[in-house]
Amino acid sequence: MEEAEIKAVHYQKIKKVFSEISKVVIGMEELTNRLLIGLFTNGHVLLEGVPGLAKTLTINTLAKILDLKFQRLQFTPDLLPADLIGTMIYNQKEAEFEVKKGPIFANIILADEINRSPAKVQSALLEAMQERQVTIGETTFKLDKPFLVMATQNPVEQEGTYPLPEAQIDRFMMKVFVSYLNKDQELEVMRRMSNMSFRPRISAVLTRADIAAIQGLINKVTISSSLEKYIISLVDATRNPKNYNLNNEANYIQYGVSTRASIALNLAAKAIAFMDQRDYVLPEDIKEVVPDVFNHRIILNYEAEADGINTAQIIENILKNIPISKEE
Repeated sequence: MEEAEIKAVHYQKIKKVFSEISKVVIGMEELTNRLLIGLFTNGHVLLEGVPGLAKTLTINTLAKILDLKFQRLQFTPDLLPADLIGTMIYNQKEAEFEVKKGPIFANIILADEINRSPAKVQSALLEAMQERQVTIGETTFKLDKPFLVMATQNPVEQEGTYPLPEAQIDRFMMKVFVSYLNKDQELEVMRRMSNMSFRPRISAVLTRADIAAIQGLINKVTISSSLEKYIISLVDATRNPKNYNLNNEANYIQYGVSTRASIALNLAAKAIAFMDQRDYVLPEDIKEVVPDVFNHRIILNYEAEADGINTAQIIENILKNIPISKEE
């Protein structure tokens, strides 16, 4: 099969993924898109939204459609790193210690309310995300491929939580805000879920081999040098806003985005282009994912908080003021 035919097959399968998810959840197309971007580019996704918006249902359904092993981890203040990665237990029959693997050994992990657990547990998860391996005793185990972590943060009830440090949040490729459904979507959800016989049938669409193949195809998506420089300009504008005549923003930004942001933006734009059935990146692809890649990496100062300025406004002004350089 030629590459063009392989692409066509995978384009149709990705469409089918969205179709299957819509059988179960409504209004989660953008979240599904971002989760697929993370899966296809070896990234991880941080979600923020109030309870009851079907975040768990969405990723659980996606795991079934992709025929991948799913684990949900409820983070609580008494959780230990061993509860996550596993530990050594003594086998009395064999008179020796043996490894008991933890729930981290799955393909798709839902780390629910990650800010409910102390730093040691967060670090154990984030190390697994970064290194894609865990060490139990003296043995290091590679995690299965593909491996995607979707962590959630509850924006309400902050009492008794352990907010993730900026350096740890930076390891997430994207941070996505999940908002309420509109009235029509809410009506459809209510009708579906109040029907106790509602049992949607979904089928597996993508295999592990398909995901690996899509990752290879995304890697072949081209991005022009002018768009590469555009990404670098966007990143640099968060660090040196005055160089781009963003004088107001300079008063509010304490720290700009890290180098991980430029890498994530490049990869996410390529994934967007591929899922839009193109083998090249457009400026719109980059602009679409800039908020998700930047919003948890830009650190604002107290003056911004006092003036009611948030990162979304900063990002919007940066996008308005940074031009795309022409090809040399």
